[in-house]
Amino acid sequence: MAGHWTRGAVGAVLAVVVAVAAGGCSDNSGNGSGAASKAASAASSAASSLASQAGEALASASAEAKQKLEGIKNGVKAKDDVTLGAPAPDSAGKATVKVTAKNTAGSAKSFAVQVNFTDKGGSLQDVTVVTVKDVAAGASGEATATSHRKLSGEVHAVVGSAVRY
Repeated sequence: MAGHWTRGAVGAVLAVVVAVAAGGCSDNSGNGSGAASKAASAASSAASSLASQAGEALASASAEAKQKLEGIKNGVKAKDDVTLGAPAPDSAGKATVKVTAKNTAGSAKSFAVQVNFTDKGGSLQDVTVVTVKDVAAGASGEATATSHRKLSGEVHAVVGSAVRY
């Protein structure tokens, strides 16, 4: 869960480094540059750790999504039958998006939809799978996909894959 703090924490760590370094430059005691160096090293280590945790969380979410979709028996690719609304944060700051699946089959079907949450540059931030259950033939069903963690900045949502079964 620490991964959801990554951007804010990295920014805060960098701000501390700049403040300590600036303070070290004006310190006439001769100890400022050593303190600034230690603070910079600690900040760099903390930022690296946070980035690593975020990367591990994303890798875990991606693997889980892949496993869920591959576990579906007799599924048919249905990415073109799924649309997403505009993402918005929920009360906990997690990204949510409305998922609509249109059933073009002749009988009731369910859908498993992988939703990829990205930043404005298209970099993957989180992955989740949502199920739209028991959609009648010729009808559409809805569900809400929610990111696993709080996402910051401009968040976009795209259908990674979808299976009708």
